[in-house]
Amino acid sequence: MRARFKILLPFLCSASIAVNAFAQEAQTKFKFDFGSGEAAKGYTKVTPQDTSVATKGYGFDFGSKVTAVTRDAKKSLTGDYITADKPFYFSVNVPEGNYKVTVTLGDIKGESTTTVRAESRRLMLEKAVTGNGDTKKYTFIVNIRKPQISTGGEVKRNAREIGKYDWDDKLTLEFNDSHPCVDAVEVEKVDDQITIFLAGNSTVVDQDEEPWCAWGQMITRFLKPGVAVADHAESGLTLGSFLGSHRLDKVLSVAKPGDYLFIEFGHNDQKEKGPNDGAYKSYTERFKLFINRAREKQMIPVIVTSTARRNFNDSGHTINNLGDYPDAARKVAKDMNVALIDVNAMTTKFYEALGKDNSTKAFVHYPANTFPGQTKALADNTHFNSYGAYEIAKCVMEGIKSNHLGIEKFIIDKTTFDPSHPDTVENFSLPMSGKWSVEKPAGN
Repeated sequence: MRARFKILLPFLCSASIAVNAFAQEAQTKFKFDFGSGEAAKGYTKVTPQDTSVATKGYGFDFGSKVTAVTRDAKKSLTGDYITADKPFYFSVNVPEGNYKVTVTLGDIKGESTTTVRAESRRLMLEKAVTGNGDTKKYTFIVNIRKPQISTGGEVKRNAREIGKYDWDDKLTLEFNDSHPCVDAVEVEKVDDQITIFLAGNSTVVDQDEEPWCAWGQMITRFLKPGVAVADHAESGLTLGSFLGSHRLDKVLSVAKPGDYLFIEFGHNDQKEKGPNDGAYKSYTERFKLFINRAREKQMIPVIVTSTARRNFNDSGHTINNLGDYPDAARKVAKDMNVALIDVNAMTTKFYEALGKDNSTKAFVHYPANTFPGQTKALADNTHFNSYGAYEIAKCVMEGIKSNHLGIEKFIIDKTTFDPSHPDTVENFSLPMSGKWSVEKPAGN
């Protein structure tokens, strides 16, 4: 009997492991019907009471207070919807990867205006409007990442990144604007997207708190399904610290041939004062390292020059205070035969077009008491607000088009953007997210 047990034990253990592995396989496809009525066939009903994401794996998150409105109980999917008078969040637990998200918006007996952000305030839909009695479906791609690296170890995150929506186990959507009406949300993992990986600093990162914003979290607004954006930038980083915190290792561990690596550094690199540091020393050599490692992975590297700082002389022209770093990046692009998006030159034109005083409206310049608890004025000439980041994202789109990169075909609006004639700030309007901070991001 004992011998027989020994023979069966390996089989039982193997069977148990197989069953457990199957049971723990994460779900990657969801269909949610928002409201209090009966769920549409094949959909999971989500009501205002569904707030236990940790236990159910989905639900309204971060203290969101929402209301269900029923218009026609016979129309299960579009006859009811969820709304709120403040930004509200819906999350679903998913594994790492790219996800196609389809939202059904509108009110069959009214109008709606909805802005949708994902994760740490990536702009996905800008003021999606439905007319009286209409509903409409919109689809976009959201990248989800985890700090663990498949080849070993994990990304070394700083204190401000802990708890950031970009690094948690959930796909989070923020619904916002004057009258958001959300009928349904569908989420499905997709493996056929070209991914643009972003390596950079605070001018690129997904800033998770108002009024701070960066171009990396705005370019999602201008790209349609077929391409995903994975923003691995972080405030305060240099090419060296991006490497040292294993962020490039993380990118390369999940990238596939044909993906892109956009690289923008310089603001913080210029402060490195070691004997081997400098624009034409460590900065140049590290740029070449990034490019070579990307090419080894059969990725397409793209150099993006640093955004200019707001720095005017008495004649109303901007003064370069990034030293040789923009020129060094241009030289690397030429020497390595890499596409160059010269955001430094474009932002210089952008600031000068606005003028010395009006250009503050593209940056985090706000008088005291603009935000709760803000006792001092904010006057930052490096970091952007939503308007500034939005305009710079348009500059990046121009760079993609002028270089005729393969991802050009996924740009939503092919209209030419001239930074010397930017959108007027008076005509720009985006609702603020629910998170805000007066603390300046790392780096300058």
